[in-house]
Amino acid sequence: MTEAIDVLLPMVADLTPERLNKSCLCITLDRDELALQLDREAGEPGYFKNLTEQRPHLFSNVPVFLSGSALTEMHEIVEAIEAATQLPGYRDAVLAWAPDISQTDHGPAGALMGYDFHLGDEGPKLIEVNTNAGGAFLNAVLARAQMACCADAATRFKDRLMSGFAERIAAMFLAEWRRQRGLGSPVTIAIVDDAPPEQYLYPEFVLAREMLTKHGMDTVIGDARALQYQGNELILDGRRIDLVYNRLVDFTLDRPEHAALRAAYQNGAAVVTPNPHNHALLANKRNLTLLSDPVALSAFGLSLPMRKRLTGVPQTRLVTPANADQLWQSRKGLFFKPLSGHGSKAVYRGDKLTKSVWAEIARGDYVAQTFAAPGQRMIRLDGEAASRKLDVRLYTYKAEPLLVAARLYQGQTTNFRTPGGGFAPVLVI
Repeated sequence: MTEAIDVLLPMVADLTPERLNKSCLCITLDRDELALQLDREAGEPGYFKNLTEQRPHLFSNVPVFLSGSALTEMHEIVEAIEAATQLPGYRDAVLAWAPDISQTDHGPAGALMGYDFHLGDEGPKLIEVNTNAGGAFLNAVLARAQMACCADAATRFKDRLMSGFAERIAAMFLAEWRRQRGLGSPVTIAIVDDAPPEQYLYPEFVLAREMLTKHGMDTVIGDARALQYQGNELILDGRRIDLVYNRLVDFTLDRPEHAALRAAYQNGAAVVTPNPHNHALLANKRNLTLLSDPVALSAFGLSLPMRKRLTGVPQTRLVTPANADQLWQSRKGLFFKPLSGHGSKAVYRGDKLTKSVWAEIARGDYVAQTFAAPGQRMIRLDGEAASRKLDVRLYTYKAEPLLVAARLYQGQTTNFRTPGGGFAPVLVI
């Protein structure tokens, strides 16, 4: 089932994650097992076949190796960020540039946060924070469909594989409900996006629906545009919706087609997670300008140990007319991201910028982040060795890890269009 490795590996005990990522090809995806698991989890025969025919580069055949110390550093950065959000001065600062809908805290902490990291010689560097982080449900199944031929790595894999994912997810949604409602549990949960079947990660909506239903939470998938707000209730297809698992990229719910969800959220008629308040505190890209500024963090009262952890956040600056010329001159060491962007859209490496694109960036609504190179993973493609970039996503709830996964790709950003790329399980060494 597993192809022989092309190189003679040294003693396993001497291997580091870096060396394994460059040379170890002997732990691979068992696609037959993945098909069985996904068909069973989705409750749909042929689910895997349809999924991979339409998304051929969703799953990589190899894992990514990560040191335990790097995973600890990632977790510590997440803890420091979420500690900062508890400080009144920090909250005031980030809410000052957030819209009105984001000001009120209804209680939820934000389901399935995603923290994205690049791995370099100086340790993990935080690249992005996401409130609608996709892929966790798919990655939880992917991690169970791995086979190994290296005995030591296989043992480590079995020891480190996160168990109880479904139970933690169910507990998370129940906790989100009770953070707003106090007692009881939601009767009906809706997983909401625009035209869900047309979304690239729609297959994981199906997995989430089935997982929550199996844990006693009646769950449906719905189009946000079909929601209605009637009599202080949020309605979908004639059913009252108690909790919304929000997968929209309209982070402030200000589009006209989301008026019903917006009203239900503002009036507390439904528990919405993640929500505009969560996004304002945690995922607004402008927040990175504070999280990478030790002087500002000190002024807010963040402790010195927590500030030291946040050296893992690359320096980030808001692009303004005042600093545009200086940023242009130093662009080769920078990465530019739109404040309102998502999914790697309209992001640019500074060394690849044209003057016409720069003119758009210089008008504002962008941040400039010190470039942190992605990690590298060697794969076998058509019998030949090939290199792929990688990033690592830590899925969390209230700063506690739920799952860790990687993405392999070519090009400027993750894209799920790269042969040999896609989601990859993380094996902690």
